[in-house]
Amino acid sequence: MATDAQTILQPDVISRIENLELRAKLVVEGFIAGLHRSPYHGFSVEFAEHRQYMPGDDIRHIDWKVLGRTDRYYIKQYEEETNLKTYLVIDASRSMAFQTEKHPTKFEYATSVAAALAYLMVRQRDAVGLGIYDESIRTFLPPRSKQSYLKILFKTLLETRPGKKTGTGISLHRMAERIKRRGLVIIFSDLFDNPDEVLGALKHFRHNRNEVIVMQVLDPSERSFAFGRDAVFKDMETGEKMTTQPYQIQKAYQYEMRRFLDRYKRECREQAVDYVLLDTATPFDVALFQYLNKRKKLG
Repeated sequence: MATDAQTILQPDVISRIENLELRAKLVVEGFIAGLHRSPYHGFSVEFAEHRQYMPGDDIRHIDWKVLGRTDRYYIKQYEEETNLKTYLVIDASRSMAFQTEKHPTKFEYATSVAAALAYLMVRQRDAVGLGIYDESIRTFLPPRSKQSYLKILFKTLLETRPGKKTGTGISLHRMAERIKRRGLVIIFSDLFDNPDEVLGALKHFRHNRNEVIVMQVLDPSERSFAFGRDAVFKDMETGEKMTTQPYQIQKAYQYEMRRFLDRYKRECREQAVDYVLLDTATPFDVALFQYLNKRKKLG
């Protein structure tokens, strides 16, 4: 079972499944199966319908069966208590269509993680919404916690294709203006935009008292620049082409990429924004663990 769970969390495996709902379900089941063998054991299954006992809670609501299995005190969670609103915000600009070798595109990877998170959140009876942008906001679906709402979210994700140029900074500002009730905002993007504008938009979310997780999604080759001796590069958003020998500039490229990523990591930390660097070969449970950790802190 361990092998099966580990396998289904691999992007190159799960991306072959066309049905997004099935993809999300398998990722979440593989994730939860992995939790049984992790430091989270005792929290893995119960977190969907229970929360840990806190001083002052009515002891009549303690679930004694869970106590017997885990030796931990949990309170039965009722639907009206789970009111976290989460907004999944996905970059659908043309650069997100990039992929190499067997890896899914950055957009496919982002939608798989987003779908799994949506499935997990509704299972927890939390409300989840969806925002999709490129140069501007293309889709904004407000948070809902009903199981039937997942089909709308999944259909929207499946029908979306990366299209226009990047406008991450301005689109995130506009998204922040549309989110009227504070909640958790999870952003999926390669962040290939002016960092000053993007970081300014993240401050906008934080100013409105939202909790924020930024998941920067890259293709492995965008970090390594391992393209061999001769290559023609085409800008996916402008069509501009450039012929070069990647091995000659690889070290300089890697240095600049590290600076680019380090700035996001450093300034997100300064703004109390959770920053997660992913590439399209990263197992999906890495992203789901980040959400689970944040969800536990929010109560």
